[in-house]
Amino acid sequence: MTQLEQPLSVQEARTPDGAAPDGAVPVQTVRDAGSGLTLGRDVIFRYLRNAKIDRIFGVPGTNEIPLIDGTDVPANNITYVPCLHENIALGAAMGYARAKDVPGVVELHVTPGVGHALGNLFNAAKSHIPLVVLCGQQHSNLLLQEPLLASDLVKVAEQYTKWSYEVRGPNELAMAMQRALKVAMAPPTGPVFLSIPWEFLIRPVQPTDGGDGRFTRIGRGFLGDMAEVAKLAEILAGATSPVIVAGDGVGAAHAWDEVEKLAKKLGAPVYTEQLSSYMNYPNDRAEWQGELPGTQEGMRAKLGMHDVAFFCGFNAQAQLVVFDWATGPLIPKGVRQLYLHNDPWQIGKNHYGEAAVLGDIKVTLPRILEKITRHKAFDEDRARKRGEELKRLADTRTRRFEEYGRRAERADDVIHGSDIARALRDLQRGRGAQDGAAIGRMVLVNEAVSDSAALQQYVRFDAPTDYFEAQGGSLGFSMPAALGIHLALDDAATVVNIVGDGSALFYPHSWWTAAKFEMPILYIITNNHRYQTLIKGMEVIEATYGWKPSGPADYLRIEPPPELDFVRMAQSFGVERGARVSLRSALAGELREALRVVRGEGVPYVLEVMTEPEPEEMPRIDVLYAERGGDEDPFDWIGPA
Repeated sequence: MTQLEQPLSVQEARTPDGAAPDGAVPVQTVRDAGSGLTLGRDVIFRYLRNAKIDRIFGVPGTNEIPLIDGTDVPANNITYVPCLHENIALGAAMGYARAKDVPGVVELHVTPGVGHALGNLFNAAKSHIPLVVLCGQQHSNLLLQEPLLASDLVKVAEQYTKWSYEVRGPNELAMAMQRALKVAMAPPTGPVFLSIPWEFLIRPVQPTDGGDGRFTRIGRGFLGDMAEVAKLAEILAGATSPVIVAGDGVGAAHAWDEVEKLAKKLGAPVYTEQLSSYMNYPNDRAEWQGELPGTQEGMRAKLGMHDVAFFCGFNAQAQLVVFDWATGPLIPKGVRQLYLHNDPWQIGKNHYGEAAVLGDIKVTLPRILEKITRHKAFDEDRARKRGEELKRLADTRTRRFEEYGRRAERADDVIHGSDIARALRDLQRGRGAQDGAAIGRMVLVNEAVSDSAALQQYVRFDAPTDYFEAQGGSLGFSMPAALGIHLALDDAATVVNIVGDGSALFYPHSWWTAAKFEMPILYIITNNHRYQTLIKGMEVIEATYGWKPSGPADYLRIEPPPELDFVRMAQSFGVERGARVSLRSALAGELREALRVVRGEGVPYVLEVMTEPEPEEMPRIDVLYAERGGDEDPFDWIGPA
């Protein structure tokens, strides 16, 4: 056995008297001898630095100590961000990756660590967020003996990753890291997983296998097949009533401008996919009709008004809880379907696509628009009239929402979700700001699903990434994600996390990390003492199947024990500033004060808002559907429609 092949671990590195055991390579010798040798953990940091990653999120575990210790080495220029639960760490890595456009990195601790993180790993996979998940496995010499906490970690994680692998020796680390970064960032992006027996982190690697930190970066801007582009454009050019569905692929490609130009040229309404994790179309444009409904009946009704549907970057194709085969497919058979995406799996996944283009959305859309404009079947005058109708209806929508707000204000002084949305909108416009300045750029991390329609209607978003919601729907993502988003953006934006009381109870210990790093995040807790979304879901089941619960659904309410106080809870984790508000007349003032503290003092703030259900049904975002005689959707509960 050569010196390089000798085992090296914390226990083996030195004898009790401080000398190196025979044949072993002491840690200090490997680092300082100038021989060009490097340790396994140093290989990892070399790749992370080259990927412009400066944070690792995690929960300390014995197996990960060598990796955490490496964050104290100044040359690595990477900060370790400790969290109190693995799902918080993974959620924070999600937010960091989304905001910084680099892979988020999280370290997990053996089997319990992976198990704890599965909820947000699922969210990351569904939201196509690039992550490199590093998990400390038990000592390789012990694995056959089924030691404490060990399991087949790859099997646990692989369902929600693009690639999962357990490293078999320190000399594999460079190749494994190169592949992990390559796969995570290749379109469509997503999480990858590496299980690493912990002793490999402090063993030396062969110089030729150490890697220099470079990894293969696959270009994202590839143009779709032009023959298929021409076919798709021809069908859109001849459509009499086209509709565009903008999915998360649009937000990921930062293709707002390209989709908007196409929508305006066609005079086509634009829906976004259900539970979008980006803001996939500017919400202040006339074409925008909100998210598709989360029901079979609603989706069929709205898409069925059109002869051609263009699904652009469409991922969430069946965000439902109930489906009846007898009712028919989600997309009615009479609708001609067209697809564009950089992900072949998502193109025509569940339904036949008459034209299907595999290509980057931002690069390919201008070519589609060019061919439509020049096509002899395209009726410019008819498209212009469709666009004029959408503008008229958008003005109607704005007027109805403003009238609704005034009626609600006259009714009583309790707070509804729409009041919070309007108050944020007013602060964005600079209304009532003590210093006369607007809030500036705001990133909204939304886990108040019951209020999504109001938030998307009133709040201004300047870029697709200014809105974040987890596509997977596993609760407890937003408070962790807000941590990572702030660390990625620093002071470039104000991070506002709005979260329901039920979701906030999943990971309130996120506040410990926010306090430790003095992260100026505004947390708005909408406290209605109930799992409102679940109550709505129960109504769906009742309406669909005629089923009734056996008694009062007290299990969907959060009342006993004595009333929860989220401000005091946050204080126990170190977030000292906060307030509770229950009157609409006080809401704007409390929000101004909260933002003053967050932006002026640079510390987190918790504003607990006591809310009640909306006093009446809110106006609909999808005014085109209502204008053409569509019934109100009785199952509109899982987000906006």
